[in-house]
Amino acid sequence: MLRKFASLLVLLFGIICSTSAQSKELPDFTDLVEKQGAAVVNISTTQIIQNIQGFPNIPEDDPFYEFFRRFAPQMPREQESQSLGSGFIINADGYIMTNAHVVDSADKITVRLTDKREFRAKVIGVDKRTDVALLKIEATGLPKINVGDPNKLKVGEWVVAIGSPFGFDNSVTAGIVSAKGRSLPQDNFVPFIQTDVAINPGSSGGPLFNMNEEVVGINSQIYTRSGGSMGLSFAIPIDVAMQVADQLRSSGKVTRGRIGVTIQELTRELAESFGLSKPNGALISNVEKNAPADKAGIQASDVILKFDGKPVNNSSDLPRMVAVIKPGTKVAVELWRKGETRQVTVEVAEMPEDGKLAHSARKPSDNAGEMISRLGIAVSELSAEQLQELQVSGGLLVEDVKGSAARAAGLHQGDVLLSIGNVQIRSLAQLNELLKQVPNGRNVALLVRRGDNASYIAIKLDEK
Repeated sequence: MLRKFASLLVLLFGIICSTSAQSKELPDFTDLVEKQGAAVVNISTTQIIQNIQGFPNIPEDDPFYEFFRRFAPQMPREQESQSLGSGFIINADGYIMTNAHVVDSADKITVRLTDKREFRAKVIGVDKRTDVALLKIEATGLPKINVGDPNKLKVGEWVVAIGSPFGFDNSVTAGIVSAKGRSLPQDNFVPFIQTDVAINPGSSGGPLFNMNEEVVGINSQIYTRSGGSMGLSFAIPIDVAMQVADQLRSSGKVTRGRIGVTIQELTRELAESFGLSKPNGALISNVEKNAPADKAGIQASDVILKFDGKPVNNSSDLPRMVAVIKPGTKVAVELWRKGETRQVTVEVAEMPEDGKLAHSARKPSDNAGEMISRLGIAVSELSAEQLQELQVSGGLLVEDVKGSAARAAGLHQGDVLLSIGNVQIRSLAQLNELLKQVPNGRNVALLVRRGDNASYIAIKLDEK
């Protein structure tokens, strides 16, 4: 009886182990590749570089021109530069999506399909801000991808990339979603999908698939120290890319909204200094004069909590939310100011192609400045010329940084203090009076101008 029971236990254990092993099998990507691989294309570009010569670029009337022309090694005046990338067909009539940097400055673009057919491609439009380009080839009845919803992606979910790394057509790599909504430097309009899928040069512009055989992103960037894959790749969500493609197809360009503010991340220290319980929202560090935000009454030191009824959890959320609003639309904004929420309405304007306000960096003077012990810094009042150059009515120049808290907060010699909290600094005496009202050990928010930029930093007050 005991032996039969033991045998039964062994059999039961084997069934459990077998079932467990089956449930933990790696996914099979073969169906996905067979069904969707034909919609992935190889893109090769050629750029003609002009005036490449073997001697210095000197005028023809220069006495040395004839000498260099006759005796220096000669090279052709035109040279071809070639590069490779990937793309995918989004429409059976020949519309193809890829990265803007794949086709940037290209004089000739060739698209090769998996059946070895080659087509000369025309650029319908390029949007460098999102790194999306739309191409067109003269063909019909082409295989096309299925568009998925990147908002339904979960961190840890399997994803597959198909592309042409180093020119190896239709290479398949797989991995998982590492994170969502990543913000990268200089990319304010794209909430990137981070994956550990192997992406290498030549893979740019290729599709990222979910396990439902749908494209959820465009493989765009990698983080690398070696030039190759290091397990950190970033994809543009397909919904963002499709919105851009729709505008490129209809008008050849992308129109975005703007409200004319400079924002920064709201840290816990800054949130505390403004009286917020959580570091949620976008902190306004500067408002452009006569811009939509200025006309709506938004001020520097305001924290935008909601835009168009949607919560702003991080500062990086706001540019994306504003950009998708059609210019001329009036939008409700909920903000935090002086310890309470307020409601304003802003009329969104159109974002220009380029444009930047610049200010020269402040240099410390020979003046030792007056010491503000609670901040651990020495400051001096700005001269009339400096006030006019900065276009402000007051401020203090940082002459020296001695306190450890100020140094840790990132305050530097030559910085200009413009505001404390939401109160503009007009004089040294005024700043000292404002500091007397802040309890020991509390964080204060200082609006600091450095070079072209102004941002808030939080400094914990010295208890002296």
